[in-house]
Amino acid sequence: MDALDLPRQFARTHRFSLGVPRGFTVSPDGARVLFLRSTAGDDPVARLWVYEDGVERLLADPLSLGATGPVPEAERIRRERAREASQGVASFATDRHARVAAFALGGALWVVDTDGGAPRRIRTAGPVVDPRPAPDGSLVAYVCGGALRVVGVDGTGDRALAEPESAEVTYGLADHVAAESMGRSRGFWWSPGSDALLVARVDVTPVQVWWLSDPARPQSPPRAVRYPAAGTANAETSLHIVRTAGTGAGTRVRVNVPERAADHGTDARPDDARTDVPRSDDAWTDDSFDYVPTAHWDGHGPLITVQTRDQRTIHVLAVDPETGETRRCGDRHDPAWLELLPGTPVRLGSGDLVLPRNVAGGTRGLQVGGTETPGGLQIREVLAVTDERLWFTASTEPTEVHVWTLDLGRGAQETGVPRRISEGPGVHTAAVGGGTVVLDSRTPEGQTVTVLREGELVGRIAVHAEEPVVTPRPRHLTLGERELRSTLYLPSWYEPGSGKLPVLLSPYGGPGMQIVVHARAWWTVVAQWFAEQGYAVLVTDGRGTPGRGADWETSVHGDQLTPVLDDQVAALHAAAELYPDLDLTRVGIRGWSFGGYLAAGAVLHRPDVFHAAVAGAAPSDLRLYDTHWKERYLGHPDVRADAYERCSLLAHAHRLRRPLMLVHGLSDDNVFPVHMLRLSSALLAAGRPHTVLPLSGASHRVSGEDQVANLLRLERDFLDAHLSQRVSG
Repeated sequence: MDALDLPRQFARTHRFSLGVPRGFTVSPDGARVLFLRSTAGDDPVARLWVYEDGVERLLADPLSLGATGPVPEAERIRRERAREASQGVASFATDRHARVAAFALGGALWVVDTDGGAPRRIRTAGPVVDPRPAPDGSLVAYVCGGALRVVGVDGTGDRALAEPESAEVTYGLADHVAAESMGRSRGFWWSPGSDALLVARVDVTPVQVWWLSDPARPQSPPRAVRYPAAGTANAETSLHIVRTAGTGAGTRVRVNVPERAADHGTDARPDDARTDVPRSDDAWTDDSFDYVPTAHWDGHGPLITVQTRDQRTIHVLAVDPETGETRRCGDRHDPAWLELLPGTPVRLGSGDLVLPRNVAGGTRGLQVGGTETPGGLQIREVLAVTDERLWFTASTEPTEVHVWTLDLGRGAQETGVPRRISEGPGVHTAAVGGGTVVLDSRTPEGQTVTVLREGELVGRIAVHAEEPVVTPRPRHLTLGERELRSTLYLPSWYEPGSGKLPVLLSPYGGPGMQIVVHARAWWTVVAQWFAEQGYAVLVTDGRGTPGRGADWETSVHGDQLTPVLDDQVAALHAAAELYPDLDLTRVGIRGWSFGGYLAAGAVLHRPDVFHAAVAGAAPSDLRLYDTHWKERYLGHPDVRADAYERCSLLAHAHRLRRPLMLVHGLSDDNVFPVHMLRLSSALLAAGRPHTVLPLSGASHRVSGEDQVANLLRLERDFLDAHLSQRVSG
C-alpha cells in the first residue's frame, strides 16, 4: 500500500482509532485495569478486556455472545453525542472494586465477573441504555423506555424506580446540550452505600421540534428532534434522590435547586479579577439556572453544579440526600463566560473542594481549599482524587499536555508542589487507582499505553492500531506577534528552491479542540497526505482555541470569526516569510464543523488571501446552533443580533467570488443540513456559483467507508482544479 491509498486506509481504520485501547477503569487497589479494544487496526468490534498481573485477558467478545437486537434509539443518540462509531461493546461500567462489569449489546444487558467466568445475559423489561452496577455489585441500574430501573446481578427483582409521566420526559438520561456542549453524558449516579441514586429528570416539552429526513430514502418517515437553538427554550432538568433499599425504599425526593443566582455577596468569589472583558451596555444577562453541568455522589454526599443561562455564574451545591435541600459550598463568576473544566468540582477525602480558578496571567489553575496551583501551569482536566492526592493534566507549553500529581496531605505546605508523571513530547492522559497509573500517551511516533505501579513501569497494554501509510513530517512553528502555534507539512519529496508550492490551510480554529500538538493524530496524517499531493499544508491554533488561558479563549467573545480569521492570515504570512517557496497566489483552505465555518468565512471575507475553500458541516447561521454552545460566545440572539449578524455566513453570501465547495451529512443532528441548504440558497440568490456535495445518511461524524475515503479525494480534486495555476485578484 502506498501513500495514494491513505484515504482508503483512513476510512477502513475509522481514522486509525480501531485497535486502540480506551475507556480505562482501574480498581481501587490498583490490581485490575479494565478497558475496551478491538483485536486489530481494521477490526470494528470493540471487546472488553482486563489487565491483571501483567497479562491481558479477554472478558467479553460480542461475536461469541450470539445475535442481539438493534441499538435502542436513546443509545444511538448517546453514541452520536460521544462521536462513538465502533461496534460491539461501546461502553461499560463496574462496581466499586471492579469485580463486576456491566454493558449493553443491541439493547441486551450483560454482566461479567472480572475474576473469571463467562458473561451472562440478564433478562430486563426491554432494551437497555447505560447500565451501571451499584458500588456493592448487587444491582444494575439502567434506562429503558425513558424509565430508570434496577435489576439484581442474579437476574431477579427487575423493577422501575422512576417512570416518565409523558413521552417528553425521561429519567436517567442526559439532555442534548448536556451531552453535546457540556460534556455530561450521564443521567444517574449511585450512592456509595448502593442504597440510593441521584437521578436527572429531563422534560423536553418546552424545546422546539425539528424534523430530520434523508431525501435518499423517501419511504422512511422524518425523525423528530428536540433541538434547543440559540435564543429558544431549553429542556427542563431536575434532580431527584431515589431510594433502592432501607426504610425509604421506593421513595423519591426532589433536589431543591434555586431558580436564579443569588446576588454575589462576601462569600461569592469571582473566578478571577478579569473585570475588563469588553461588554456593551446592552450586554445580555440571564441569571436563571438553566443548566446542570455536573453531578456525582461521593463519600460526603451528592455534589452538583448549576449554571445560569448566560453562563457567567456557577453555584456548587452540596445536597442533603435525606431532604433534598442544598447548601452552596462554592461559586464561580466571570464577566465573559465560565469554561467548564472536566473533572471539577470534586472533593478531597477531607471534604475540601477543588475548583477551577484563573490565576496569574490568565492561566487556568485550580483552587484546592485555601491554596492554588502555581501560575504558568495550564490545567486541562482533573483525572482523579485519591485520599489527599490530586491527579490532573496540565500544560506549560500549549502544544503538549502532561500528567501531574499534587500531594495535599499533612506537610504538603512544605512539599506539596505539582510533580510531572509523563515524560517526553506528547499529549498524555491517565487513569488512576490505588498506586497504579495507566498512562495513555499520544506522541510524535504514535500511541502507547504504559502501566506504572508506585511510579515504576510494570507493564504495557498493547495498541493494535495500523501504522499509517503516510508518515507525518511536521515542522512546529511559533508565528507572529501573538506567537501562534502552527505546524507546517511539506511534501516528503520536495527540495527547497525547486519551485513554488500552493498552500492549503487545514484548521479547526474553534473552541474546545487543539490540533497543533506534539503528537501524531489522524489529522496530522491527513495533513501530510495533502502535502504529498503537492501542497504546503499549514495548521494553526489561533485565538479562541484551548490551552492558552482565559484571556486567549475569551478574546472571541462577541465575534467568533474576525479574530480567528485574522490569526489564520497572520500565520500564513509569517510562515511565508520563513519559507519563501509558499505561493501566496494559490492559497486554499479546508475544514469541518467550526473549521468548515472558518473555511467558508475565509473566502467570503478575505478573497484577497484565499482562492478556494472546502467547507464541511459548516454552521452558516449561528442562530441555528444550540443554546449552551453558541450563547456562550455571542449571547442571546434577540439582544446581541449584531454579533450573530457579524458572524453569519448567510449575511455575507453576496461577497463570494472564489470557488467554494459545501459538504454536509444529511443526517447531521448537531449541525443540521439546514445550514448548508440556506447558505446555498443565499449564494444562489446572489448569483454566486458554488459546489454542493450532500452526503446521504451521514451524521456529523461521517463514518461510511466509501464516503470517508472518496471525500478526501474529491476535496483534493476540487482544490487541484482551482489552485493548479496562479490565481489573480
